[in-house]
Amino acid sequence: MTSQTTVEKAPREPEDTLAPAPAKGLRGHPWLTLFAVAIGVMMVALDGTIVAIANPAIQQDLNASLADVQWITNGYMLALAVSLITAGKLGDRFGHRQTFLIGIAGFAAASAAIGFSDSVALVIVFRVLQGLFGALLMPAALGLLRATFPAEKLNMAIGIWGMVIGASTAGGPILGGVLVEHVSWQSVFFINVPVGVIALLFGLVILKDHRAENAPKSFDIGGIVLLSQAMFCLIWSLIKGSEWGWGDVKTLGFLGAALVLFVVFALSQKNVREPLIPLAMFRSVALSAGVVLMVLMAFAFMGGLFFVTFYLQNVHGMSPVDSGLHLLPLTAMMIVGSPLAGAAITRFGPRVPLVGGMACVAVAMFGMSQLAVGTGTLTMSLWFALLGFGLAPVMVGATEVIVGNAPMELSGVAGGLQQAAMQVGGSLGTAVLGAVMATRVDADLADNWKAAELPPVDEAQLDQASSAIEVGMPPVAPGTPTEIAVKITDVAHDTFVSGMSFAFMTAGAVAVVAALVAMLTKRGENAQAGMGAGHI
Repeated sequence: MTSQTTVEKAPREPEDTLAPAPAKGLRGHPWLTLFAVAIGVMMVALDGTIVAIANPAIQQDLNASLADVQWITNGYMLALAVSLITAGKLGDRFGHRQTFLIGIAGFAAASAAIGFSDSVALVIVFRVLQGLFGALLMPAALGLLRATFPAEKLNMAIGIWGMVIGASTAGGPILGGVLVEHVSWQSVFFINVPVGVIALLFGLVILKDHRAENAPKSFDIGGIVLLSQAMFCLIWSLIKGSEWGWGDVKTLGFLGAALVLFVVFALSQKNVREPLIPLAMFRSVALSAGVVLMVLMAFAFMGGLFFVTFYLQNVHGMSPVDSGLHLLPLTAMMIVGSPLAGAAITRFGPRVPLVGGMACVAVAMFGMSQLAVGTGTLTMSLWFALLGFGLAPVMVGATEVIVGNAPMELSGVAGGLQQAAMQVGGSLGTAVLGAVMATRVDADLADNWKAAELPPVDEAQLDQASSAIEVGMPPVAPGTPTEIAVKITDVAHDTFVSGMSFAFMTAGAVAVVAALVAMLTKRGENAQAGMGAGHI
């Protein structure tokens, strides 16, 4: 096939085999490019967690239902996940600089529109637009780094890039808490406007357009439609599974539709002149392992972290700002560890740092499974720090493995794959570990309730109590006598911690599998900078 020939042989002109000459001015300077890219990436990564803090205030101010508030998050997540790979292809076709700048401008404009919105329907619409523009921005950022940095410095650049994402993601709840508490929920979105303007100005001045010799000249429209539908069905089933029930016909229907659409998409890629995702990419065992590793890492990390916030706020009674501060050891270790991981991967290759990193994640998850209702800050901080230390080389190394083992002309698609793998893994982790938590709570609650000698309740009341306890909230009705309220609270917290422990054990087991997958990775064969486009 023509597409396979392009990927495997990747013809290039002789001068393209070398990295570009160092930039003499501002435009195209590697480290300034990293700085410009990092500002934009910071804005999107921050938005991924900062909005969760604003949701209660939005619900109250706009008189929104719980379903409306869920759509504020789900609409963004769906738009982002569905569009990432297609957005990466757009960057490969039209240039990553243009795609990045459009993403920045659109994301900032959508953020401003949300801040001015006076109805929850408008907030949801503009959140979807945020997701679409964010999808344009993220793969383009990786494509720009890949094209600008020489091979020996690419890992360090990706390390700093990962550090920015990690710090922004973890810092979102802290900044969001401060803004919502002292300004307004609208400020959570308005803050993106000056950041976006700065990123746009730096991008216009600094970023240089790079076009690979074999850049795609056409679009696989049918492939885009099939992949978008498949991703939508998959992410939607994961989002709604806990509400509908994992055995419900709707959940199984969407999962089945996703599977069928993915199969049809894969078959269609064999018969297209310039496919959306050339399947020959996956002949690289290292690249395939990198994608799987990213899914498993996000499963363990994002799925596990989902419960930590409930544990800190609802069991320990911390405010959103305080709970964010308690996660600073995780953030700090990611900030320190990411550039160090980049240097280690450059020197030793990705395999050992990746295996070691996932081993640390597994140990941290197993350690966090021992958290109790009365666990102190020091013990929590040690496990959070170990988790951050383990995640740093994985975020950097898996990204380099995926992007570095793809040809230059497919760097945007590879960046989209990396980001899509994180979205799928995070959604899968939250859904599966949420189901694990719910199962354990349902299994333990009745016995715990009875053992505490609390007044008997019927099955319907017990189901209601389970829903509250799954997020660490004691189901204490107004007017409940103090002695009974204390007992209910103790039962709720003990049952929640038992379920959380089981979820962390599951996440630790997934991290062990990820460490085994990491043994299949190797340094990117196509990590040459500039226009060089190796072969798979």
